[in-house]
Amino acid sequence: MRLDWRSYPLRLREPLRISRATMAGRDAVQLDLSHDGVTGHGEVVTSVYYGLDLAAILALLPGLRHRVRDCGEPEALLAELPALATQLPTGVLAALDAAVHDLLGRRAAQPVHRWLGRPAPTPAATAHTIGLVAPDHAGATARDLARRGFRLVKVKCGDPADVARVAAVRAALPQARLLLDPNGAWTPEQTVRLLDTLRPYDIDAVEQPIAPGTPQLLGWISARTDVPVIADEDAATAAHVDALVGTVAGINVKLAKCGGIHAARQIAATARAHGMDLMLGCLVASSLGIAPAVHLTGDARWIDLDGHLLLADDPWTGIGGHDGVLRVSGAPGLGVRAAR
Repeated sequence: MRLDWRSYPLRLREPLRISRATMAGRDAVQLDLSHDGVTGHGEVVTSVYYGLDLAAILALLPGLRHRVRDCGEPEALLAELPALATQLPTGVLAALDAAVHDLLGRRAAQPVHRWLGRPAPTPAATAHTIGLVAPDHAGATARDLARRGFRLVKVKCGDPADVARVAAVRAALPQARLLLDPNGAWTPEQTVRLLDTLRPYDIDAVEQPIAPGTPQLLGWISARTDVPVIADEDAATAAHVDALVGTVAGINVKLAKCGGIHAARQIAATARAHGMDLMLGCLVASSLGIAPAVHLTGDARWIDLDGHLLLADDPWTGIGGHDGVLRVSGAPGLGVRAAR
């Protein structure tokens, strides 16, 4: 078994501003895992928030190549992934997890969901993110999304224009479901006050309104609003989910945050056991980086897998989403292919 890789830039159609940063693009590294003439692919992207830059990713891969070679068989590598979780950044682990699942699915001539024993996901409505832009810009973007078919929109929050921005989006999308994401920029008291002010705009849920690290305060917020609260950065592992029982309505599962399909399924099972709803989220990535989560969409109440839709030029294709609906192709493995 052999591991190879290549890196490439991903550029956004327009800069995405959130409460803690503005991003115009990021770098991606494609992992190619080959065995007996079959190759599976995965993708890891750089992230300032997760402390992962291109040099750090590339420095890890020669050693990982040796670990992959020593495993010999894809099934052995799959069994080795939990042990690697203590040695690799979760984004790199998730890319390797995706590549081995893609390889195994391709070898079995089955899409990943079927190889996992899961039913085929039905076409799933995904959110599209609107960043911290002026309200008139947000309204224009929302009108464009409405024309394209989007019925679920995430509005970034965390500046003085929050209420006006949400109002502009709601005016353009009167029937859509609206998610709010301050990326931890609000205080608990501010969260309750703003959600009360925004009540006329029928908010579907709010994601990680306060800075992570005090999950009990998410419970304080939940007790004072009827808007469902979703934990993101406070919910990276199954143990975190256990600690959130009774504090939030849902958790955001991101494969790059938890380490891939295997870890995501464990976290999702823990959340369901506690009666929590699931959001499937992502980082900005190509269709290759988003595809593994699309095979898990049947579990989610909220689907926020729009990372590839924000790109100026997606180097992969195969999961749709440009009309607001994600679809698995039924092709073996992850079901994506190079766009050119």
